[in-house]
Amino acid sequence: MRIGILGLGRIGAFHAETLSGLDAVESLVVADPFADAAKAAAERFGAEVADSPEALLAAGVDGLVVAAATDAHPALILAGVEAGVPVFCEKPVARTMSEGVEVLKAVQGSDVPIQIGYNRRFDAGFAAARAAVQAGELGTLHTVRCTTLDPAPPSAAYIAASGGIFRDCSVHDFDIIRWVTGREVAEVYAVGGNRGADYIRAAGDADTTGAILTLDDGTIAVVSNSRHNKRGYDVRMELHGFADSIAVGLDDKLPLRSVEPGASFPSGTPHDFFMDRFTDAYRAELTAFTEVVAGTRPSPCTVEDALEAGWIAEACTLSLHEHRPVTPAEVRQG
Repeated sequence: MRIGILGLGRIGAFHAETLSGLDAVESLVVADPFADAAKAAAERFGAEVADSPEALLAAGVDGLVVAAATDAHPALILAGVEAGVPVFCEKPVARTMSEGVEVLKAVQGSDVPIQIGYNRRFDAGFAAARAAVQAGELGTLHTVRCTTLDPAPPSAAYIAASGGIFRDCSVHDFDIIRWVTGREVAEVYAVGGNRGADYIRAAGDADTTGAILTLDDGTIAVVSNSRHNKRGYDVRMELHGFADSIAVGLDDKLPLRSVEPGASFPSGTPHDFFMDRFTDAYRAELTAFTEVVAGTRPSPCTVEDALEAGWIAEACTLSLHEHRPVTPAEVRQG
């Protein structure tokens, strides 16, 4: 099949590399407002260059990967759908939830599939955790713990446009909690602080946060996030039930140092970047998209799924600012 890629920045170039190595993908067509980025990708992966999104869609692509700036996501998703081309779009659907809702309204009733990029759903550990929950191996869940700690904060320009740590970072934890447990979030309470980069505080954001999510069956989920984890990129999940407890992310590259006498775990070089931690997951995610394009599976992460995680992020953002519990239903009503 022939896949088009719009946006050849860090993640777009990474996706181009991944797609070029998939057996199902015969050729790539790429486009980027920065001609040099498109040219570099074309030279590296043998791709064809289109000078605009319209030209790319007219080039006979079977599927469209949107890795452009967030502001461009709604228009590019809709352009793909209107052209009848299955779309993979990196999260979020749009910069704001209201824009995301408009995208959802616009595509409802269409049979063109859309897959939103939440790569943790394709990580082997998270998939095994979901399977264990579905099989009843843990019994009734009572506690979930999720962690995402970045080794260093992104740039000031990125922070200013990110929408805040809950919308940018924690949203991955919110999505994976829903996916692994199969439950919805009924209420949140969030806290946060600034102990590091001044530009994060100046942007009105927190650099370290905690959130307590009460799921609709009473399970308590604890989410911990920070922009500052010098030891590496730390993504983990624990699930505790009345029959058993399991963990995702406890491998030898876990960026933690044990101070227990005689302990040698973890002994590997810590994960230092999300592309390192989730290389296999990204490959599985884009392989799934080729199956969506081929019509052999439905979208594994729909626009509706992405918006549900977004509403949790909105609720946490409001809770942080107003120091009170918030329900996702409250922010939906806006």
